[in-house]
Amino acid sequence: MSDPKKILITLDGEMREVTEGTTGLELYKDQKTTVVMRVDGHLFLFPFEGRLVHEGLAALLALRAGRHPGAPATTFSLAASDYGVELLSPEPFPWPEVLASPALFTTAGLAADAAESVNLSQLAKRQFREVARVSGLVFEGHPGRRKTARQVQASSSLLYDVFARFDPDNLLLAQARREVLERHFEASRLAATLERLSAAELLLEETARPTPFAFPLMVERLSARLSAESLLARVERMKKHWVQK
Repeated sequence: MSDPKKILITLDGEMREVTEGTTGLELYKDQKTTVVMRVDGHLFLFPFEGRLVHEGLAALLALRAGRHPGAPATTFSLAASDYGVELLSPEPFPWPEVLASPALFTTAGLAADAAESVNLSQLAKRQFREVARVSGLVFEGHPGRRKTARQVQASSSLLYDVFARFDPDNLLLAQARREVLERHFEASRLAATLERLSAAELLLEETARPTPFAFPLMVERLSARLSAESLLARVERMKKHWVQK
C-alpha cells in the first residue's frame, strides 16, 4: 500500500507535511488556515466570507495572478459561492509560486486593482443587466408573456458588448461598474478578508477529482453559461468525465 500524499504550502514558501485526507470541516472554517485545492487547471479557495465578497475576490485574484512574474498569459474562468471561489485556467498555471507571493493577498493598491478587475470580469456585465432593466433599455415582455431570464441575459449581454466597444463612456456602463465596486468590493470587508488570507496558512491539496466542496463551484460556473443543454445534462456529462479519471 502506497504512502498517503503529503503537502502543505505556506505563504512564506516553507514546505510542511500534512497527510492527504485529514482536512476535515474544522480546517475549512479555521481562521488560521485556508484550504486551497488544485484539480488539473482548477484552483479552489475556501475563505468562507460570503458570495458577494467571493465574487469580488475571484476577480481580484485573477488580475493579480496574471501579473505574477513568469506567469503565462491566460484567460481565467471564475465562479463563486457562499464558501469559496474557483479560478480555471485552460493552460497549466504555476499556482504554488503565485500562492506563495505576498502580492496576491496584499491590501496595498486594493482600490486601483478592484477598479481594474471590474473591466476584466463578468461582474460588470452581470450588473449591467439590472441597470438596463431598470432604465428600460431591456424589455422584459408583456404581462402573461414575460421573457425568460436567458432571453433577458442575452439581450443585456449584447447591449453591454456593443456599448463597451463603441461607447465606452456610456453612463449606463459607468453605473454598472460603480454598483459592482460598491457591492462586491466593500473596502472594509475585502480588506479584512485579504489580511486574514495573508496571515493564514494555505493548505494546498492536489486531488484527482473535485471534492464535495469543489464540485458545486464547477456547477455554478456551468450554470452561468448559455447552452441548449439543460444544466442537469451538463452536470451528468461532467460527472462521467471525472469518474473516468
